[in-house]
Amino acid sequence: MSTDLLISAICPVYNESSHINSLLNFFLQALPVQKELIVIDGNSTDDTCEIVRKFQVDHPQLHIQLLHNPDTFVPFALNKAITAAKGNILVRLDAHTDYSPDYFQQILQTFEISGADIVGGPMRIAEGNSVQNAIGYVTSTTFGVGNSSFHFEAFEGFTETVYLGAWRREIFEKTGLFDTAFKRNQDDEFHYRAKSLGFRVYQHPSIKLFYHPRKTLSLLFSQYYQYGLYKPLVLKKIRSAINLRHIIPSVFVLYVLMLPLLVGLGMLLALLPLALYIITALFFAITSGRRLAELGLIPLVYFVIHLAYGSGFISGLLKNPASTNTSTSKKLIYR
Repeated sequence: MSTDLLISAICPVYNESSHINSLLNFFLQALPVQKELIVIDGNSTDDTCEIVRKFQVDHPQLHIQLLHNPDTFVPFALNKAITAAKGNILVRLDAHTDYSPDYFQQILQTFEISGADIVGGPMRIAEGNSVQNAIGYVTSTTFGVGNSSFHFEAFEGFTETVYLGAWRREIFEKTGLFDTAFKRNQDDEFHYRAKSLGFRVYQHPSIKLFYHPRKTLSLLFSQYYQYGLYKPLVLKKIRSAINLRHIIPSVFVLYVLMLPLLVGLGMLLALLPLALYIITALFFAITSGRRLAELGLIPLVYFVIHLAYGSGFISGLLKNPASTNTSTSKKLIYR
């Protein structure tokens, strides 16, 4: 293999037979030519690996590696790929995300113009069913996700973390690899750690990718519960990353739990925060300009995200998720 590869694209996968062809075809067509793709499989039970192997045979001119991840979870896959990568720039890909044809080129250009060590684009949302579209809107609002910059398409500048991300190869000599204690939030922890060591993270809207959210509210709850569950572990390790948006959902959950007791004691003013919450959610829904089917879902999506994240955060504070054998679905943590 050539040693002058510009880009090593790395993609952990698990049971992605319905999505992997789209990813492979993107890689086939994307510039620059000097690139490789490393697919790391976490013990898939479908034909994901067979699809990748066939693509390797059909396109022998491409640099595609298929690695096996016996440890299953994403941070192990990322570390295995980083060790095997030959490129100067490492780009994290996700099978449930679509990419613009110039994705790699815009990453290279952003590195050049920003001088940053880590770059990425905002998490644009792909068109989907009504639930997915409502999730896409909610996660693009400050009421939904606070000041998390990678949810806002227009944001350009230095920031604390980016969705997926691309990294200069040499930073790993100082940062080390991904922390395998984090089945979730390993990218946040790594970016916070890199920033604490003096490396710079930059977001540019010209780097275009389109994420496919969960299709149901129950899957959304599981996703954000896991985000919340591992966040205290991140913040205990990188205290400089603590932000008010990480705490507020937990306060909301505690308030909801205490509300029946407060009302039962005759403290009817305790209903005022809930009323303000509902009014705010309805305001964002009404002003969203979304279709009628999505308008009714938007307040519910707000509640699900906040309740799930806050509950997970409280659980993560009470017990270290890395020290327990969680029953989290592998399928969920690979997205």
